[in-house]
Amino acid sequence: MDSDTPSAPTGPAGQSAPADSDAISAPAAGNSGTPQLVEIWTDGGCRPNPGPGGWAALLRFGAVERELSGGEPMTTNNRMELTAAAAALEALRRPCRVALHTDSEYVRNGITRWQVGWVRRNWRNAAGDPVANMDLWRRLLEAAKPHDVTWRWVRGHSGDADNERVDRLATAARRAVEDDA
Repeated sequence: MDSDTPSAPTGPAGQSAPADSDAISAPAAGNSGTPQLVEIWTDGGCRPNPGPGGWAALLRFGAVERELSGGEPMTTNNRMELTAAAAALEALRRPCRVALHTDSEYVRNGITRWQVGWVRRNWRNAAGDPVANMDLWRRLLEAAKPHDVTWRWVRGHSGDADNERVDRLATAARRAVEDDA
């Protein structure tokens, strides 16, 4: 992220992905030639499930931060969790090292374990059924491709300040969608 990147939210709650003007420049490589680390926290949810939903992400490079959020009028928790991770990675303009923190075991397990079998089986799960949320899994895989991503699971609502922050942002995005309805 550039040091002149503002830390203001990217836009309206209904925005499902950052616009080009909201993209984040990846940090320049350090002395070792290795891209600097960008830390990302993501969250998503809806109430009821399925129902109106919101997602959010916090991107941090050093002292520079950027918040992203959006929502949909009818969705699921899993779709919002996936959207948050994909939108965050899509906001990076250049390849970089990323530590992506998620409280969704669905996202972490899907991206680190299950997707290999899904792709091998032509996007079918172990039971032979089409993979749920295939569109968002493909979007996430594409968004992660240029980056060196470490997927970190954090327990939700356990005191991690940044996880709590993105939870509040995702809830606000969901409520904005409800207010627009």
